Amino acid sequence: MTQWVYTFGDGKAEGRADMKNLLGGKGANLAEMSSLGVPVPAGFTITTEVCTYYYANGETYPADLKDQVAAGVAQLEKIMGAGFGDRKNPLLVSVRSGARASMPGMMDTVLNLGLNDETVQGLIEQSGDPRFAYDSYRRFIQMYGDVVLGVEHHHFEELLQDLKDDRGVDLDTHLNADDWKELVGRFKAKVHEELGRPFPEDPQEQLWGAIGAVFGSWMNQRAITYRRLHDIPAEWGTAVNVQAMVFGNMGDDCATGVCFTRDPSTGENVFYGEYLVNAQGEDVVAGIRTPQHLTIHGKQIHGSDLPAMEEVMPALFKDLCDVRDRLEAHYKDMQDMEFTIQRGKLWMLQTRTGKRTSKASLKIAVDMAREGLISEAEAVDRIDPAQLDQLLHPMLDPDAEKDVLAKGLPASPGAAAGRVVFSADDAEEWVKRGEKVILVRIETSPEDIGGMHCSEGILTTRGGMTSHAAVVARGMGRPCVAGAGEIRVDYKAKTFVARGRTIKEGDTVTLDGSTGEVMAGAVPTIQPELTGDFGILMGWVDGIRRLRVRANAETPLDAQTARKFGAEGIGLCRTEHMFFDPARIIHMRQMILADDEAGRRKALDTLLPYQRQDFVDLFSIMQGLPVTVRLLDPPLHEFLPSSDEEIADVAKAADVDEGTIRAAIVRLHESNPMLGWRGCRLGVSFPEIYEMQARAIFEAAVEVAQKSGETVVPEVMIPLVGTKKELDLMKAVVDKAAEEVFAAKGKRLDYVVGTMIELPRAALRAGDIAETAHFFSFGTNDLTQTTLGMSRDDAGPFLHYYREKGIYEKDPFASLDQDGVGELVEIAAARGRKTRPDIKLGICGEHGGDPSSIAFCEALKLDYVSCSPYRVPVARLAAAQAVLGKHRDTTA
Repeated sequence: MTQWVYTFGDGKAEGRADMKNLLGGKGANLAEMSSLGVPVPAGFTITTEVCTYYYANGETYPADLKDQVAAGVAQLEKIMGAGFGDRKNPLLVSVRSGARASMPGMMDTVLNLGLNDETVQGLIEQSGDPRFAYDSYRRFIQMYGDVVLGVEHHHFEELLQDLKDDRGVDLDTHLNADDWKELVGRFKAKVHEELGRPFPEDPQEQLWGAIGAVFGSWMNQRAITYRRLHDIPAEWGTAVNVQAMVFGNMGDDCATGVCFTRDPSTGENVFYGEYLVNAQGEDVVAGIRTPQHLTIHGKQIHGSDLPAMEEVMPALFKDLCDVRDRLEAHYKDMQDMEFTIQRGKLWMLQTRTGKRTSKASLKIAVDMAREGLISEAEAVDRIDPAQLDQLLHPMLDPDAEKDVLAKGLPASPGAAAGRVVFSADDAEEWVKRGEKVILVRIETSPEDIGGMHCSEGILTTRGGMTSHAAVVARGMGRPCVAGAGEIRVDYKAKTFVARGRTIKEGDTVTLDGSTGEVMAGAVPTIQPELTGDFGILMGWVDGIRRLRVRANAETPLDAQTARKFGAEGIGLCRTEHMFFDPARIIHMRQMILADDEAGRRKALDTLLPYQRQDFVDLFSIMQGLPVTVRLLDPPLHEFLPSSDEEIADVAKAADVDEGTIRAAIVRLHESNPMLGWRGCRLGVSFPEIYEMQARAIFEAAVEVAQKSGETVVPEVMIPLVGTKKELDLMKAVVDKAAEEVFAAKGKRLDYVVGTMIELPRAALRAGDIAETAHFFSFGTNDLTQTTLGMSRDDAGPFLHYYREKGIYEKDPFASLDQDGVGELVEIAAARGRKTRPDIKLGICGEHGGDPSSIAFCEALKLDYVSCSPYRVPVARLAAAQAVLGKHRDTTA
């Protein structure tokens, strides 16, 4: 027979803390506390397997569940010395949800269950307080009516307010026992009126109604939304916890409260929490009464005049402190606890790992390791990489007021304020005047790169987490809110409308790229601190990890940022970004518009000094660390103008007629540019482009090596290779340029030539390609697109349907599709190593900063990952957690 019900209480329990998959987090911890001898009201847990059964079998229960619940109730009655439904000595229970992952406030709870017109008299006799008894009864009817019977909450609130108006009072506390008794009658009448049947008096009917409501709430909309946002699978289900009620509202020797073993905001090792005398738990969190601080220290820090529990109930406060110490030492983590004091006795209702800010998470982990509570490896494993990412960017001041205009996707973390502009050109012009700007676009394109780079943040109304705006912003470390579909942009009027409000060019807005919020005005921000606890933790991280971590960088600022965050080289320098600079784009366009090779070479000769200086800067900053340079990758049409005004400007600057430019735009237009004339296909067609870039690389490398004495070993990457022949042709161009530069400079340097594996054919033919390539860098952005046949810029509108239906658990552009794309990476790595055992293997797509993707790279024993500069610490942490085998995958 399957055990569906597990009991706890009186210092014993059938469950344990490590059974949270079966008992849910709440049930497992109640069992554990009970076994530890912590005072816990007795109860039982109905397992998560019942929830799974319930939904798989037409919302019905296993046949033997009823008997097991009855046995659980009998055990509860025995321990608590009261009877469920007993008129003279009634046992009242709470019925609460408890999923294995904490989902605060998402599912339903019922308190004071078991009350009816008869048992309320028994509660009066027990407590000697009619007011308390009828207050408990009206709370039960209100909660059960809303949660179980579907009578909306506002009906009860209106009746309560009517009664207070009748009595001429403002506060619930001013109502007496007769008032509450009258309200009970009004509540029950309202239930009958709404449902056409009376409020259930039978405690057994009440119990099964509440159990069904908790299981039903697993599929309510707010729970579904929460699970989607936090990657919690629906098949996990929730447990149901039935527990004896204890009352914090039976008089002045009673209280209820919520506390944390450390400060969840700062991480400081101080007891932190609030309580209320003569109150029930919901009163603390509902804001009905002003809660009081537990400690004198907390009272003083917050300037409160209300007495602390330490002052009012010193002996019970000491008992609570003892529980604090025991539970934190046992769980070896900061605990979030709920307690009730009933007539001078302390009862613990819940403990769980406490939610905390990013800053507190870091401090608590480091402090606990220093205190000897956990090891350094456990401290490393405990930090959520997403929290670390938030610490690396400016954050909104949590105490600041916010005027939210709209919400989109949190595409790139950090917060920034600036004046609204609607084009990249305007962004650059405004910044030259000394303004800080937020670039607002319907969607961005490569030609916006200059404006994106100089903006404080980027806002788009289209696109997803892996859109052009999102990817580029993350690479630059700029906050970005993408896909804010409720915003309507009017480029001509230079305005956008959000929730009925019009924001004009020049108005100030604030973006929070960590939450996706767009706010009116300038909201104060807090700058990150990268010393202290951060530095200590990262030292532990680097002592554990095997994978090297490089950065994707092509500007001096990117490279310096990468070094600051601990990058061990540049894994991807995207040279196309260098050509969008206003001083260079004209020569790039002259090259594209040239009629012959001579014309192209003339324009390329003009670009060569710029390109050489780019590499001088990067090689100098990286001081001998590896730098992988990807030769020109995007299709040429991306460099051409689009508007009539731009076409006229280019015609004048390039000394050609507008018709020539328009003809080139038509000639170079592609139906599917991702699969078009780009990457090595450009080099095969016009080898002089790659020749110029190779010369610039080697001339820069020799110059830096001669000046600094550093060993500079350039890594030249040929993009979009699908065949060995393509790579052979391009390597010959690179080798020829290298020999010419070395001969002219009188100095030779080591260098390697490799390729980016971004096509399925390249992955499958990796054995052949490795005969020529010294390294593979997996470009998983494009490898995902070409494998799935799915454009990352166009997938946003439908991908969420795929995730809701479980086709993909995660966005495959944000977290590597390990079964499909991952198998191609595995095949390519194996075949490449078979041909060339010492081949260097890395990954340089967006996935290089994703923890679960990094764990995959560790499993394949790749040599390095490369990610945006601001994600380097996240990648370092994830690489260490992958070694520990416990990386933070929120779906595990």
